[in-house]
Amino acid sequence: MNLIIPKKLKKGDIIGIVSPSAGLGPIFPHRIEQAKKNLLKLGFNIKYAKNSLKNNGYVSASGKERADDIHEMFLDKEVKAIITTIGGDHSNQVLKYLNFDVIRDNPKIFIGYSDITVLHMAFAVKANLRTYYGPCIISEFGEYPEVLPYTLEYFEKGVMDNKVIGNVNQSNSWTWEFLDWFEKKDQTRARKLTPSKGYEWWKKGKAQGQIFGGCIPSMNHLTGTEYWVDFKNKIMFIDIPESSPGEKFPLADLDSFLADIDNIGVFKDIKGLIIGRPYFYNEDDNKELRKIIDYYTKKYNYPILFNANIGHVSPIMTLPLGAKVMLDSRNNIFEIKESGVAG
Repeated sequence: MNLIIPKKLKKGDIIGIVSPSAGLGPIFPHRIEQAKKNLLKLGFNIKYAKNSLKNNGYVSASGKERADDIHEMFLDKEVKAIITTIGGDHSNQVLKYLNFDVIRDNPKIFIGYSDITVLHMAFAVKANLRTYYGPCIISEFGEYPEVLPYTLEYFEKGVMDNKVIGNVNQSNSWTWEFLDWFEKKDQTRARKLTPSKGYEWWKKGKAQGQIFGGCIPSMNHLTGTEYWVDFKNKIMFIDIPESSPGEKFPLADLDSFLADIDNIGVFKDIKGLIIGRPYFYNEDDNKELRKIIDYYTKKYNYPILFNANIGHVSPIMTLPLGAKVMLDSRNNIFEIKESGVAG
């Protein structure tokens, strides 16, 4: 997969804001304002796409309007990067309205996670564009009183520095604490952090390959479609989301989704597997998860890394999709062997 690498983001640049899925901006305007404050403090300017702060039930706007916003931001010469407000479950409604030539001909940084997985895969397959699995406006840049240091560190490494990213360290601490956004409890104090135990290797080994993956239910929207990424010889990552704030994704549902991708040969094709810290799973849940993963991968001899800062955990890294990575259990290494952006 030969992808177009966008140019790096610099302080003073304009970041465009889009909402390709859920429309939470008008429901939680204080999170939007906090994100704006944090981004301005970091030296950026922002521009909102026409429909980015709308709400139309469980989405921001119609599928076509959301696609129009994406086109608007890619065509806007002032905008140097595009960050999504939040995930959701309906980015797949946007696909049939997208003009991938517009995206390919105007390459720029595009960031988001969760349901934005759908667009990451489609942009890679249809527009040959590298995108970035990383922080969203409402959830990460809207953090009070400021963006978590690890999130910011790997955002800068991923899209602002054209040096090789190198070893990806596990964060020293993390949190799932949810301070109610409806009651604005998230504006009263910083969230409490828990010390991290570091990486876990569920299967030993060493492997290299391009990295791709995403949020498991969102990825599965695309199985069997023209937007599906070929995982042959890739390092795959799996992000396990919440079912709702403070509620874990049921293991039974996860098992079913993993069976889907097993049935199309993904676990046979890949060279390594990374599993992000699952949202709200306790030690017993993790043990059951390991049994499920073991079931689908028992015939294969590649490294499996658990507990990475990918996806639905805070802090979160910014991961350049399609980048060459190395997994090495003996030396406890998860390494990105190239820069995320062009100079």
